[in-house]
Amino acid sequence: MPLSPTLTWTESGHVHTARWRSENGAVLPRRVVVADDQTRADDALKLAREGGVLLWRGDFQSARLLLQAMGRRLDRTGARAASTSSSPAPETPAGAAVPAEAFHRHRLAQAQRSRLLSAVTVLLEADYAIALRRAPDLRLACAEAYGAPDGQASVVSLRELLGLVGAHEWRKKGVPIAAAGGRIHAHYGVFSPVRGEYIDLVAAAPLPSQALAFDIGTGTGVLAAVLAQRGVQRIVATELDDRALACAADNLQRLGHAGQVELVKADLFPPGRAPLVVCNPPWLPGKPSSSIEHAIYDPDSRMLRGFLHGLSEHLTPGGQGWLVLSDLAEHLGLRRRAELLAWIDQAGLRVLACPTIRPRHPKAGDAGDVLHAARSAEVTALWQLVAKA
Repeated sequence: MPLSPTLTWTESGHVHTARWRSENGAVLPRRVVVADDQTRADDALKLAREGGVLLWRGDFQSARLLLQAMGRRLDRTGARAASTSSSPAPETPAGAAVPAEAFHRHRLAQAQRSRLLSAVTVLLEADYAIALRRAPDLRLACAEAYGAPDGQASVVSLRELLGLVGAHEWRKKGVPIAAAGGRIHAHYGVFSPVRGEYIDLVAAAPLPSQALAFDIGTGTGVLAAVLAQRGVQRIVATELDDRALACAADNLQRLGHAGQVELVKADLFPPGRAPLVVCNPPWLPGKPSSSIEHAIYDPDSRMLRGFLHGLSEHLTPGGQGWLVLSDLAEHLGLRRRAELLAWIDQAGLRVLACPTIRPRHPKAGDAGDVLHAARSAEVTALWQLVAKA
């Protein structure tokens, strides 16, 4: 498939084409149906299940209402399916559903829901304008996510477009991080540091040195900023994603730490050694389904294992590696504690200390959440690692 696939449809007897945009890599739809304010939610879902999309030509706010109606129907269908399922989840000897099975079913259901709701699409003009009644001006939000307009019209799902609006507002507002010296502004596609408890761990742990630190997979740059705020004289922060690099540069400049932090595009480590090497990898093994999920899911624990495997050769004598990691994967049955300890041992490392903290996010106390049992038991740890003697 080309990098920018072209969508073709017929409207009013004429053939039209536009770029097909999809942040989660959705394939070209099999069929395009022009839709307006008369379109019913049931008809839209039927088309979506057949692999087609609706190109919206009616009122923009009516399209949002249609999307909400489709979501309500999917939620009701999902609730009925859950209550009448003839295939119960596998059970442990104690009678509880296997967490990994429940988690995978939950992800599958969420992906299916997302795919169906993404079937409502709109046309972005060459300058990102939307030629629909009561359409807001989303040109700035689109430019932040997609880059400057390149003169080509494009078709994008309304759901993704609304996500751009949310990301734009979060970027403007930012997240207050006292330990970083101000607010962190997450760009579109870069995970926001809303889980502040792991930042507290990094802010409180005794520093082995204030001369130099590496921040592996810096994302928004938040941990690099925390280390700079704590007086580390020089930090080398690595990142492979271009959006994240731009985001980190913006945040470090805003916070006045740009002079202390060097940003390097790299997969894991920069050249050389440091007395402190920090990494906050994705916490769950699994395949990401969108750009933002790369901060959550680590296929086959590649980044986690890569960090552990290469850590000792990037530490100065007596240096420490700080691994920030939740144990949610263990409670979900996606990784065993014994595996993690084996990887640490095989990498020639030992655990110096491992302070932990409970999560403070709302889902940790939401008994109605599908993953409540795992979330309520979760702790986040700062694994302080040193090379074996």
